[in-house]
Amino acid sequence: MHDDMQHTGSMGQLIGIWGLLLLLTAATVGISRIHLGAANIWAALGIATAKATLVTLFFMHLKKEGRVIKISLLVTLATLATFIGLTFFDVLYR
Repeated sequence: MHDDMQHTGSMGQLIGIWGLLLLLTAATVGISRIHLGAANIWAALGIATAKATLVTLFFMHLKKEGRVIKISLLVTLATLATFIGLTFFDVLYR
């Protein structure tokens, strides 16, 4: 391993995050089998957001990146959320 390549956490922390991702995946499957009406979509999106946050922070090392990278990610996510919201709005009023 090179000296300039540093990981953000210990192996135990990464395994813990991986385990949490597995639990969240099981929660996604569990939520899909429960009839919550329109809340199923919001629950699935919430779990997916939590999983994406864990992956980007710990496995993609976003915690150690600079401010410009973090701001560009937030702008991208806000744009995506806007498009998803507009799509839901369109489907709701068809």
